[in-house]
Amino acid sequence: MKTIHAVYEQGVFKPTERVELPEHCHVEFEPRPVASNANNGAALADVYAVLSERYESGESDVAARHDEHQP
Repeated sequence: MKTIHAVYEQGVFKPTERVELPEHCHVEFEPRPVASNANNGAALADVYAVLSERYESGESDVAARHDEHQP
């Protein structure tokens, strides 16, 4: 069976995606805290900031060299 991700709220584990189990099915698991996605937004913003920078490479038409390293 695949890993099921859940959020613990008000004493209840709530899956973050649909779970293919019958109603009232008993399950056994060991909760393992994972890093929150809350920081991912800030980290992605930093990555996009770097990617959005323009750098002068000295090449005026990089598309002209597109196939240079192709077999």
